[in-house]
Amino acid sequence: MKKGECFQLQRVIGYFHGTIFLFSIIIGAGIFISPKGVLKYSLLNVGVSLIIWAACAMVSMMAALSHAELGTTFPRSGAQYYFLKRSLGPFIAFSYLWINLFSVPAGVAARGLLLAGYIIQPFYSGCFVPEMPKKCLALAILWCLGILNTRGAKEVTWFQTVSTIVKMTVLCFISLTGIILLVRGRKENVARFENALDADIPDASQVAEAFLQGLYAFSGWEILVRIAGELKNPSENIPKCVITALTLVSLIYLLVNISYLTVLTPKEIMSSDAVAVTWMNRVIPSMQWAISIGVSASIFSSLNCSIFSTSRIFYVASQEGQLPLIFSTLNSRSCPAVAVIHILIFASILIVPSDLILLINYVGFTAWIELGLMMIGLFKLRFQEPNLPRPYKVRLPFAFGTLAMSLFLVLTPIIKSPKMYHIYVFLFILSGLLFYFPFVHFNLYSTYFNKITSFLQLLLNVSPADNIDEYILAEGTLQKSPPEIAAKKTINFAYLASD
Repeated sequence: MKKGECFQLQRVIGYFHGTIFLFSIIIGAGIFISPKGVLKYSLLNVGVSLIIWAACAMVSMMAALSHAELGTTFPRSGAQYYFLKRSLGPFIAFSYLWINLFSVPAGVAARGLLLAGYIIQPFYSGCFVPEMPKKCLALAILWCLGILNTRGAKEVTWFQTVSTIVKMTVLCFISLTGIILLVRGRKENVARFENALDADIPDASQVAEAFLQGLYAFSGWEILVRIAGELKNPSENIPKCVITALTLVSLIYLLVNISYLTVLTPKEIMSSDAVAVTWMNRVIPSMQWAISIGVSASIFSSLNCSIFSTSRIFYVASQEGQLPLIFSTLNSRSCPAVAVIHILIFASILIVPSDLILLINYVGFTAWIELGLMMIGLFKLRFQEPNLPRPYKVRLPFAFGTLAMSLFLVLTPIIKSPKMYHIYVFLFILSGLLFYFPFVHFNLYSTYFNKITSFLQLLLNVSPADNIDEYILAEGTLQKSPPEIAAKKTINFAYLASD
Protein backbone atom coordinates (compact mmCIF):
# COMPACT_ATOMS: atom_id res chain seq x y z
CA MET A 1 0.00 0.00 0.00
CA LYS A 2 1.23 3.45 -0.91
CA LYS A 3 2.34 5.84 1.77
CA GLY A 4 -0.45 8.11 2.94
CA GLU A 5 -3.29 5.77 1.91
CA CYS A 6 -5.84 4.65 4.48
CA PHE A 7 -5.30 1.14 5.77
CA GLN A 8 -8.83 -0.02 4.98
CA LEU A 9 -10.79 -2.11 2.54
CA GLN A 10 -10.40 -0.28 -0.77
CA ARG A 11 -13.20 0.77 -3.16
CA VAL A 12 -11.91 -0.84 -6.36
CA ILE A 13 -15.03 -2.58 -7.81
CA GLY A 14 -17.07 -0.64 -10.39
CA TYR A 15 -20.31 -1.34 -12.30
CA PHE A 16 -18.82 -3.85 -14.77
CA HIS A 17 -16.97 -5.91 -12.19
CA GLY A 18 -19.88 -5.65 -9.75
CA THR A 19 -22.09 -7.25 -12.41
CA ILE A 20 -19.40 -9.89 -12.97
CA PHE A 21 -19.42 -10.68 -9.23
CA LEU A 22 -23.18 -11.22 -9.38
CA PHE A 23 -22.85 -13.52 -12.40
CA SER A 24 -20.03 -15.38 -10.68
CA ILE A 25 -21.87 -16.20 -7.46
CA ILE A 26 -25.38 -16.73 -8.85
CA ILE A 27 -24.33 -19.01 -11.71
CA GLY A 28 -22.66 -21.67 -9.60
CA ALA A 29 -23.62 -25.26 -8.93
CA GLY A 30 -27.33 -24.39 -8.73
CA ILE A 31 -28.26 -24.51 -12.41
CA PHE A 32 -26.59 -27.94 -12.68
CA ILE A 33 -28.28 -29.34 -9.53
CA SER A 34 -31.56 -27.51 -8.92
CA PRO A 35 -33.46 -28.65 -12.08
CA LYS A 36 -33.58 -32.11 -10.55
CA GLY A 37 -34.92 -30.80 -7.23
CA VAL A 38 -37.50 -28.51 -8.88
CA LEU A 39 -38.81 -31.40 -10.98
CA LYS A 40 -38.91 -33.70 -7.96
CA TYR A 41 -41.12 -31.37 -5.91
CA SER A 42 -43.16 -30.40 -9.01
CA LEU A 43 -44.16 -34.09 -9.34
CA LEU A 44 -42.37 -34.25 -12.73
CA ASN A 45 -44.84 -31.68 -14.12
CA VAL A 46 -42.92 -29.87 -16.88
CA GLY A 47 -45.26 -26.88 -17.00
CA VAL A 48 -45.26 -26.35 -13.24
CA SER A 49 -41.46 -26.63 -13.09
CA LEU A 50 -40.99 -23.95 -15.78
CA ILE A 51 -43.55 -21.69 -14.07
CA ILE A 52 -41.62 -22.10 -10.80
CA TRP A 53 -38.36 -21.15 -12.54
CA ALA A 54 -39.98 -18.00 -13.95
CA ALA A 55 -41.52 -17.18 -10.55
CA CYS A 56 -38.15 -17.72 -8.85
CA ALA A 57 -36.64 -15.16 -11.24
CA MET A 58 -39.29 -12.57 -10.34
CA VAL A 59 -39.06 -13.28 -6.60
CA SER A 60 -35.25 -13.00 -6.72
CA MET A 61 -35.41 -9.68 -8.56
CA MET A 62 -37.94 -8.31 -6.06
CA ALA A 63 -35.92 -9.53 -3.06
CA ALA A 64 -32.62 -8.28 -4.48
CA LEU A 65 -33.99 -4.79 -5.12
CA SER A 66 -35.49 -4.71 -1.60
CA HIS A 67 -32.16 -5.86 -0.23
CA ALA A 68 -30.28 -3.20 -2.22
CA GLU A 69 -31.62 -0.47 0.08
CA LEU A 70 -29.48 -1.89 2.91
CA GLY A 71 -26.25 -1.51 0.95
CA THR A 72 -27.02 1.97 -0.38
CA THR A 73 -28.11 3.30 3.02
CA PHE A 74 -25.08 1.77 4.79
CA PRO A 75 -22.43 1.38 2.04
CA ARG A 76 -19.94 -0.53 4.15
CA SER A 77 -18.66 -4.09 4.12
CA GLY A 78 -20.94 -6.56 5.87
CA ALA A 79 -23.87 -4.13 5.51
CA GLN A 80 -26.49 -6.83 6.32
CA TYR A 81 -24.96 -7.51 9.71
CA TYR A 82 -24.57 -3.81 10.52
CA PHE A 83 -28.15 -3.11 9.38
CA LEU A 84 -29.63 -5.89 11.56
CA LYS A 85 -27.70 -4.69 14.59
CA ARG A 86 -28.87 -1.12 14.11
CA SER A 87 -32.52 -1.95 13.34
CA LEU A 88 -33.34 -5.11 15.36
CA GLY A 89 -30.63 -5.15 18.00
CA PRO A 90 -27.39 -6.99 18.80
CA PHE A 91 -28.92 -10.43 19.44
CA ILE A 92 -30.59 -10.67 16.00
CA ALA A 93 -27.35 -9.50 14.40
CA PHE A 94 -25.44 -12.15 16.35
CA SER A 95 -27.93 -14.84 15.24
CA TYR A 96 -27.28 -13.83 11.62
CA LEU A 97 -23.54 -14.01 12.30
CA TRP A 98 -23.91 -17.35 14.10
CA ILE A 99 -25.70 -18.92 11.13
CA ASN A 100 -23.05 -17.68 8.69
CA LEU A 101 -20.17 -18.86 10.88
CA PHE A 102 -21.17 -22.47 10.16
CA SER A 103 -23.59 -22.60 7.22
CA VAL A 104 -21.22 -20.84 4.80
CA PRO A 105 -18.27 -23.20 5.48
CA ALA A 106 -20.69 -26.16 5.18
CA GLY A 107 -21.86 -24.92 1.78
CA VAL A 108 -18.28 -24.24 0.71
CA ALA A 109 -17.28 -27.77 1.73
CA ALA A 110 -20.17 -29.37 -0.18
CA ARG A 111 -19.44 -27.38 -3.35
CA GLY A 112 -15.73 -28.11 -3.01
CA LEU A 113 -16.50 -31.84 -3.01
CA LEU A 114 -18.86 -31.42 -5.96
CA LEU A 115 -16.17 -29.58 -7.92
CA ALA A 116 -13.53 -32.17 -7.04
CA GLY A 117 -15.88 -34.91 -8.23
CA TYR A 118 -16.38 -33.20 -11.61
CA ILE A 119 -12.64 -32.72 -12.09
CA ILE A 120 -11.55 -36.20 -11.05
CA GLN A 121 -14.37 -38.22 -12.68
CA PRO A 122 -12.70 -38.49 -16.15
CA PHE A 123 -9.77 -40.33 -14.51
CA TYR A 124 -12.17 -43.00 -13.16
CA SER A 125 -14.32 -43.53 -16.24
CA GLY A 126 -17.00 -46.17 -15.72
CA CYS A 127 -16.56 -46.51 -11.95
CA PHE A 128 -17.12 -44.64 -8.71
CA VAL A 129 -14.57 -42.03 -7.66
CA PRO A 130 -12.72 -43.04 -4.44
CA GLU A 131 -13.47 -40.71 -1.54
CA MET A 132 -9.87 -40.07 -0.43
CA PRO A 133 -8.49 -38.51 -3.66
CA LYS A 134 -11.72 -36.51 -4.04
CA LYS A 135 -11.39 -35.09 -0.52
CA CYS A 136 -7.70 -34.29 -1.00
CA LEU A 137 -8.44 -32.46 -4.26
CA ALA A 138 -11.31 -30.55 -2.59
CA LEU A 139 -8.96 -29.43 0.19
CA ALA A 140 -6.35 -28.31 -2.36
CA ILE A 141 -8.99 -26.30 -4.26
CA LEU A 142 -10.24 -24.56 -1.11
CA TRP A 143 -6.80 -23.53 0.06
CA CYS A 144 -5.82 -22.29 -3.42
CA LEU A 145 -8.91 -20.08 -3.31
CA GLY A 146 -7.84 -18.92 0.15
CA ILE A 147 -4.44 -17.86 -1.19
CA LEU A 148 -6.13 -16.01 -4.07
CA ASN A 149 -8.40 -14.13 -1.64
CA THR A 150 -5.49 -12.99 0.49
CA ARG A 151 -4.00 -11.35 -2.61
CA GLY A 152 -6.67 -8.64 -2.48
CA ALA A 153 -9.83 -7.51 -4.26
CA LYS A 154 -8.19 -6.62 -7.61
CA GLU A 155 -6.78 -10.12 -8.18
CA VAL A 156 -10.09 -11.72 -7.16
CA THR A 157 -11.96 -9.43 -9.57
CA TRP A 158 -9.87 -10.39 -12.60
CA PHE A 159 -10.15 -14.09 -11.76
CA GLN A 160 -13.95 -13.75 -11.56
CA THR A 161 -14.05 -12.07 -14.97
CA VAL A 162 -12.20 -14.91 -16.70
CA SER A 163 -14.20 -17.69 -15.02
CA THR A 164 -17.50 -15.94 -15.78
CA ILE A 165 -16.68 -15.74 -19.49
CA VAL A 166 -15.99 -19.51 -19.51
CA LYS A 167 -19.24 -20.57 -17.84
CA MET A 168 -21.40 -18.07 -19.76
CA THR A 169 -20.02 -19.52 -23.00
CA VAL A 170 -21.03 -23.05 -21.95
CA LEU A 171 -24.52 -22.01 -20.78
CA CYS A 172 -25.14 -20.02 -23.96
CA PHE A 173 -24.13 -23.09 -25.99
CA ILE A 174 -26.63 -25.26 -24.06
CA SER A 175 -29.36 -22.63 -24.48
CA LEU A 176 -28.89 -22.05 -28.21
CA THR A 177 -28.56 -25.77 -28.95
CA GLY A 178 -31.79 -26.43 -27.05
CA ILE A 179 -33.67 -23.79 -29.06
CA ILE A 180 -32.42 -25.26 -32.36
CA LEU A 181 -33.35 -28.82 -31.30
CA LEU A 182 -36.79 -27.67 -30.15
CA VAL A 183 -37.53 -25.86 -33.42
CA ARG A 184 -36.25 -28.73 -35.55
CA GLY A 185 -37.04 -31.49 -33.05
CA ARG A 186 -39.16 -34.60 -33.14
CA LYS A 187 -42.86 -34.65 -32.29
CA GLU A 188 -42.38 -36.24 -28.86
CA ASN A 189 -40.03 -33.44 -27.80
CA VAL A 190 -42.51 -30.74 -28.81
CA ALA A 191 -45.42 -32.69 -27.27
CA ARG A 192 -43.58 -32.62 -23.93
CA PHE A 193 -44.21 -28.87 -23.81
CA GLU A 194 -47.64 -28.91 -25.47
CA ASN A 195 -48.97 -31.24 -22.74
CA ALA A 196 -46.85 -29.61 -20.03
CA LEU A 197 -49.64 -29.22 -17.44
CA ASP A 198 -51.28 -32.63 -17.90
CA ALA A 199 -49.34 -34.27 -15.05
CA ASP A 200 -50.15 -34.13 -11.33
CA ILE A 201 -50.23 -30.71 -9.66
CA PRO A 202 -48.14 -30.35 -6.47
CA ASP A 203 -49.68 -29.09 -3.22
CA ALA A 204 -48.63 -25.93 -1.33
CA SER A 205 -45.85 -27.58 0.70
CA GLN A 206 -44.36 -29.20 -2.42
CA VAL A 207 -44.50 -25.86 -4.25
CA ALA A 208 -42.62 -24.26 -1.33
CA GLU A 209 -39.96 -27.00 -1.46
CA ALA A 210 -39.67 -26.58 -5.25
CA PHE A 211 -39.26 -22.82 -4.75
CA LEU A 212 -36.41 -23.42 -2.31
CA GLN A 213 -34.69 -25.59 -4.92
CA GLY A 214 -35.14 -23.01 -7.69
CA LEU A 215 -34.20 -20.05 -5.52
CA TYR A 216 -30.98 -21.84 -4.56
CA ALA A 217 -29.90 -21.45 -8.21
CA PHE A 218 -30.53 -17.69 -7.89
CA SER A 219 -28.89 -17.37 -4.48
CA GLY A 220 -25.98 -15.02 -3.99
CA TRP A 221 -27.58 -11.76 -5.20
CA GLU A 222 -26.85 -10.25 -1.79
CA ILE A 223 -23.09 -10.27 -2.42
CA LEU A 224 -22.93 -6.60 -3.47
CA VAL A 225 -24.46 -5.55 -0.15
CA ARG A 226 -21.89 -7.69 1.67
CA ILE A 227 -19.01 -6.00 -0.17
CA ALA A 228 -20.56 -2.51 -0.37
CA GLY A 229 -17.45 -1.08 1.33
CA GLU A 230 -15.38 -2.07 -1.72
CA LEU A 231 -17.77 -0.79 -4.41
CA LYS A 232 -17.31 2.47 -6.24
CA ASN A 233 -20.41 4.68 -6.06
CA PRO A 234 -22.52 1.98 -4.32
CA SER A 235 -25.72 4.06 -4.25
CA GLU A 236 -25.95 3.83 -8.05
CA ASN A 237 -24.02 0.68 -8.86
CA ILE A 238 -25.83 -1.76 -6.52
CA PRO A 239 -29.33 -1.33 -8.08
CA LYS A 240 -27.92 -1.14 -11.63
CA CYS A 241 -25.82 -4.29 -11.22
CA VAL A 242 -28.76 -6.19 -9.67
CA ILE A 243 -31.14 -5.34 -12.53
CA THR A 244 -28.57 -6.11 -15.25
CA ALA A 245 -27.31 -9.39 -13.82
CA LEU A 246 -30.61 -10.91 -12.67
CA THR A 247 -32.37 -10.09 -15.94
CA LEU A 248 -29.70 -11.90 -17.97
CA VAL A 249 -29.42 -14.80 -15.51
CA SER A 250 -33.21 -15.32 -15.51
CA LEU A 251 -33.31 -15.51 -19.30
CA ILE A 252 -30.38 -17.95 -19.44
CA TYR A 253 -31.85 -20.19 -16.71
CA LEU A 254 -35.21 -20.50 -18.49
CA LEU A 255 -33.52 -21.32 -21.80
CA VAL A 256 -31.20 -23.87 -20.17
CA ASN A 257 -34.13 -25.64 -18.48
CA ILE A 258 -36.06 -25.71 -21.75
CA SER A 259 -32.95 -27.16 -23.42
CA TYR A 260 -32.67 -29.88 -20.76
CA LEU A 261 -36.34 -30.82 -21.18
CA THR A 262 -36.06 -30.79 -24.97
CA VAL A 263 -33.41 -33.50 -24.93
CA LEU A 264 -34.21 -35.43 -21.72
CA THR A 265 -37.45 -36.64 -20.20
CA PRO A 266 -38.28 -35.61 -16.60
CA LYS A 267 -37.53 -39.18 -15.45
CA GLU A 268 -34.12 -39.10 -17.15
CA ILE A 269 -33.33 -35.80 -15.42
CA MET A 270 -34.36 -37.30 -12.07
CA SER A 271 -32.10 -40.33 -12.57
CA SER A 272 -29.08 -38.19 -13.51
CA ASP A 273 -26.50 -37.02 -10.98
CA ALA A 274 -25.16 -34.44 -13.46
CA VAL A 275 -27.94 -33.15 -15.73
CA ALA A 276 -25.65 -31.08 -17.96
CA VAL A 277 -23.29 -34.02 -18.56
CA THR A 278 -26.20 -36.35 -19.38
CA TRP A 279 -27.56 -33.69 -21.76
CA MET A 280 -24.21 -33.40 -23.56
CA ASN A 281 -23.83 -37.19 -23.80
CA ARG A 282 -27.15 -37.25 -25.63
CA VAL A 283 -26.39 -34.30 -27.95
CA ILE A 284 -22.61 -34.30 -28.67
CA PRO A 285 -20.85 -37.04 -26.67
CA SER A 286 -17.39 -35.96 -27.83
CA MET A 287 -17.91 -32.50 -26.23
CA GLN A 288 -18.44 -33.77 -22.68
CA TRP A 289 -15.18 -32.12 -21.63
CA ALA A 290 -16.68 -28.69 -22.41
CA ILE A 291 -19.47 -29.25 -19.88
CA SER A 292 -16.95 -30.37 -17.27
CA ILE A 293 -14.96 -27.16 -17.81
CA GLY A 294 -18.12 -25.04 -17.60
CA VAL A 295 -19.36 -26.72 -14.44
CA SER A 296 -15.91 -26.51 -12.85
CA ALA A 297 -15.57 -22.80 -13.69
CA SER A 298 -19.06 -22.12 -12.31
CA ILE A 299 -18.49 -23.84 -8.99
CA PHE A 300 -14.93 -22.51 -8.67
CA SER A 301 -15.89 -18.85 -9.14
CA SER A 302 -18.99 -19.22 -6.95
CA LEU A 303 -16.86 -20.70 -4.18
CA ASN A 304 -14.43 -17.83 -4.49
CA CYS A 305 -17.23 -15.27 -4.21
CA SER A 306 -18.64 -16.97 -1.11
CA ILE A 307 -15.28 -16.87 0.67
CA PHE A 308 -14.63 -13.28 -0.43
CA SER A 309 -18.01 -11.86 0.65
CA THR A 310 -18.53 -13.82 3.88
CA SER A 311 -15.12 -12.82 5.21
CA ARG A 312 -16.39 -9.20 5.12
CA ILE A 313 -19.27 -10.09 7.45
CA PHE A 314 -16.83 -11.51 10.01
CA TYR A 315 -14.64 -8.43 9.52
CA VAL A 316 -17.40 -5.95 10.43
CA ALA A 317 -18.77 -8.19 13.22
CA SER A 318 -15.35 -8.04 14.83
CA GLN A 319 -15.32 -4.25 14.52
CA GLU A 320 -18.71 -4.18 16.25
CA GLY A 321 -17.41 -6.30 19.15
CA GLN A 322 -19.21 -9.61 18.43
CA LEU A 323 -16.14 -11.55 17.25
CA PRO A 324 -12.54 -11.52 18.50
CA LEU A 325 -10.64 -8.44 17.37
CA ILE A 326 -8.22 -10.51 15.30
CA PHE A 327 -11.00 -10.93 12.68
CA SER A 328 -10.97 -7.18 11.95
CA THR A 329 -7.27 -7.08 11.05
CA LEU A 330 -6.05 -6.70 7.47
CA ASN A 331 -2.93 -7.89 5.68
CA SER A 332 -0.81 -5.68 3.42
CA ARG A 333 -3.23 -6.34 0.51
CA SER A 334 -6.21 -4.95 2.50
CA CYS A 335 -7.72 -8.42 2.95
CA PRO A 336 -9.25 -9.71 6.24
CA ALA A 337 -6.97 -12.73 6.10
CA VAL A 338 -7.99 -14.18 9.48
CA ALA A 339 -11.67 -14.26 8.45
CA VAL A 340 -10.71 -16.07 5.22
CA ILE A 341 -8.63 -18.61 7.16
CA HIS A 342 -11.54 -19.26 9.55
CA ILE A 343 -13.85 -20.14 6.64
CA LEU A 344 -11.24 -22.46 5.12
CA ILE A 345 -10.50 -24.28 8.38
CA PHE A 346 -14.19 -24.92 9.10
CA ALA A 347 -14.85 -25.97 5.49
CA SER A 348 -11.87 -28.36 5.59
CA ILE A 349 -13.28 -30.01 8.73
CA LEU A 350 -16.73 -30.30 7.15
CA ILE A 351 -15.60 -31.96 3.92
CA VAL A 352 -17.80 -35.03 4.25
CA PRO A 353 -20.32 -36.52 1.80
CA SER A 354 -23.66 -34.65 1.89
CA ASP A 355 -27.16 -35.00 0.49
CA LEU A 356 -27.13 -32.03 -1.88
CA ILE A 357 -30.92 -31.64 -2.06
CA LEU A 358 -31.16 -31.66 1.76
CA LEU A 359 -28.29 -29.16 1.97
CA ILE A 360 -30.06 -26.88 -0.54
CA ASN A 361 -33.21 -26.96 1.61
CA TYR A 362 -31.22 -26.16 4.77
CA VAL A 363 -29.30 -23.27 3.21
CA GLY A 364 -32.43 -21.91 1.52
CA PHE A 365 -34.48 -22.21 4.69
CA THR A 366 -32.00 -20.21 6.80
CA ALA A 367 -31.46 -17.66 4.00
CA TRP A 368 -35.17 -16.83 3.84
CA ILE A 369 -35.38 -16.55 7.64
CA GLU A 370 -32.56 -13.99 7.43
CA LEU A 371 -34.19 -12.12 4.55
CA GLY A 372 -37.51 -11.95 6.42
CA LEU A 373 -35.73 -10.41 9.41
CA MET A 374 -34.06 -7.85 7.14
CA MET A 375 -37.40 -6.78 5.67
CA ILE A 376 -38.81 -6.37 9.20
CA GLY A 377 -35.73 -4.28 10.06
CA LEU A 378 -36.25 -2.21 6.91
CA PHE A 379 -39.85 -1.35 7.91
CA LYS A 380 -38.79 -0.59 11.47
CA LEU A 381 -35.96 1.73 10.38
CA ARG A 382 -38.24 3.48 7.86
CA PHE A 383 -40.60 4.24 10.79
CA GLN A 384 -37.98 5.08 13.45
CA GLU A 385 -35.56 7.06 11.25
CA PRO A 386 -37.58 8.50 8.35
CA ASN A 387 -34.96 11.19 7.70
CA LEU A 388 -32.05 8.75 7.38
CA PRO A 389 -30.31 9.44 4.02
CA ARG A 390 -31.40 6.71 1.58
CA PRO A 391 -29.88 7.20 -1.90
CA TYR A 392 -32.06 4.30 -3.14
CA LYS A 393 -35.48 3.55 -1.63
CA VAL A 394 -37.24 0.37 -2.68
CA ARG A 395 -40.98 0.62 -3.27
CA LEU A 396 -42.85 -0.71 -0.25
CA PRO A 397 -44.93 -3.26 -2.26
CA PHE A 398 -41.63 -4.94 -3.23
CA ALA A 399 -40.53 -5.09 0.41
CA PHE A 400 -43.94 -6.39 1.55
CA GLY A 401 -43.89 -8.97 -1.25
CA THR A 402 -40.43 -10.13 -0.21
CA LEU A 403 -41.54 -10.46 3.42
CA ALA A 404 -44.67 -12.39 2.38
CA MET A 405 -42.59 -14.75 0.23
CA SER A 406 -40.17 -15.26 3.09
CA LEU A 407 -43.01 -16.18 5.46
CA PHE A 408 -44.50 -18.53 2.85
CA LEU A 409 -41.23 -20.37 2.23
CA VAL A 410 -40.42 -20.66 5.94
CA LEU A 411 -43.84 -21.44 7.43
CA THR A 412 -45.53 -23.55 4.72
CA PRO A 413 -43.14 -26.55 4.92
CA ILE A 414 -43.25 -26.40 8.75
CA ILE A 415 -47.06 -26.41 8.87
CA LYS A 416 -47.80 -28.75 5.95
CA SER A 417 -44.98 -31.29 6.20
CA PRO A 418 -42.65 -30.67 9.16
CA LYS A 419 -39.28 -32.40 8.99
CA MET A 420 -36.51 -32.97 11.48
CA TYR A 421 -34.15 -30.51 9.78
CA HIS A 422 -36.62 -27.68 10.60
CA ILE A 423 -36.14 -28.48 14.30
CA TYR A 424 -32.38 -28.76 13.84
CA VAL A 425 -32.27 -25.29 12.24
CA PHE A 426 -34.12 -23.61 15.12
CA LEU A 427 -32.10 -25.50 17.75
CA PHE A 428 -28.91 -24.44 16.00
CA ILE A 429 -29.98 -20.77 15.97
CA LEU A 430 -30.95 -20.91 19.67
CA SER A 431 -27.62 -22.57 20.53
CA GLY A 432 -26.00 -19.23 19.74
CA LEU A 433 -27.37 -18.00 23.09
CA LEU A 434 -24.74 -20.14 24.83
CA PHE A 435 -22.05 -17.91 23.30
CA TYR A 436 -23.91 -14.61 23.00
CA PHE A 437 -24.62 -13.96 26.68
CA PRO A 438 -21.20 -14.75 28.22
CA PHE A 439 -18.91 -13.44 25.44
CA VAL A 440 -20.94 -10.61 23.86
CA HIS A 441 -23.63 -9.41 26.28
CA PHE A 442 -21.52 -9.71 29.46
CA ASN A 443 -18.21 -9.23 27.59
CA LEU A 444 -16.34 -11.97 29.46
CA TYR A 445 -12.83 -12.57 28.22
CA SER A 446 -9.53 -13.98 29.38
CA THR A 447 -6.07 -12.44 29.29
CA TYR A 448 -5.12 -15.46 27.17
CA PHE A 449 -7.30 -14.04 24.37
CA ASN A 450 -5.08 -10.96 24.23
CA LYS A 451 -1.93 -13.08 24.07
CA ILE A 452 -3.43 -15.20 21.28
CA THR A 453 -4.41 -12.03 19.38
CA SER A 454 -0.86 -10.63 19.63
CA PHE A 455 0.65 -13.97 18.56
CA LEU A 456 -1.63 -14.26 15.52
CA GLN A 457 -0.93 -10.67 14.50
CA LEU A 458 2.80 -11.40 14.40
CA LEU A 459 2.38 -14.83 12.79
CA LEU A 460 0.07 -13.66 9.99
CA ASN A 461 1.53 -10.16 9.62
CA VAL A 462 -1.84 -8.42 10.00
CA SER A 463 -2.78 -5.10 11.59
CA PRO A 464 -5.98 -3.35 12.74
CA ALA A 465 -7.62 -1.22 10.07
CA ASP A 466 -7.52 2.57 10.43
CA ASN A 467 -10.32 3.72 12.69
CA ILE A 468 -12.41 5.49 10.05
CA ASP A 469 -15.30 3.02 9.93
CA GLU A 470 -17.31 4.98 12.45
CA TYR A 471 -18.25 6.95 9.35
CA ILE A 472 -20.36 5.41 6.62
CA LEU A 473 -19.07 6.90 3.39
CA ALA A 474 -21.75 7.57 0.78
CA GLU A 475 -22.05 9.89 -2.22
CA GLY A 476 -20.53 13.06 -0.78
CA THR A 477 -22.08 12.54 2.67
CA LEU A 478 -20.76 11.41 6.01
CA GLN A 479 -23.11 9.64 8.37
CA LYS A 480 -21.85 8.90 11.83
CA SER A 481 -22.50 5.64 13.59
CA PRO A 482 -24.26 5.76 16.96
CA PRO A 483 -21.82 7.35 19.49
CA GLU A 484 -21.71 4.32 21.74
CA ILE A 485 -20.56 2.09 18.87
CA ALA A 486 -17.90 4.54 17.74
CA ALA A 487 -16.58 4.90 21.30
CA LYS A 488 -16.52 1.15 21.83
CA LYS A 489 -14.59 0.59 18.62
CA THR A 490 -12.06 3.28 19.47
CA ILE A 491 -11.39 1.62 22.82
CA ASN A 492 -11.12 -1.83 21.26
CA PHE A 493 -8.64 -0.77 18.60
CA ALA A 494 -6.55 1.21 21.05
CA TYR A 495 -6.40 -1.81 23.32
CA LEU A 496 -5.40 -4.10 20.46
CA ALA A 497 -2.70 -1.68 19.35
CA SER A 498 -1.31 -1.56 22.87
CA ASP A 499 -0.76 -5.33 22.80
